[in-house]
Amino acid sequence: MQKVINVVALLSGLVSLTVVGTTGYVYLNRESITERGRERVTRSITEAVTGALPGIVDKAMPEVPKLPSATGGAIPLP
Repeated sequence: MQKVINVVALLSGLVSLTVVGTTGYVYLNRESITERGRERVTRSITEAVTGALPGIVDKAMPEVPKLPSATGGAIPLP
């Protein structure tokens, strides 16, 4: 029974040390972590807008009429 309690206590200590270590790592590297996240979000938004922009612009542009291949004479001045 004592061995089981010792194993549980050891595992509890390891979990506590892991939580403290992870918290310390995140705290010390929070600026680089947030900057990396910001870069990823910016990149994904830029790719989404760049991919959607040609379709949006094509839909918004009116149809350009064809130019005639031949024209008539000049209109006289009054």
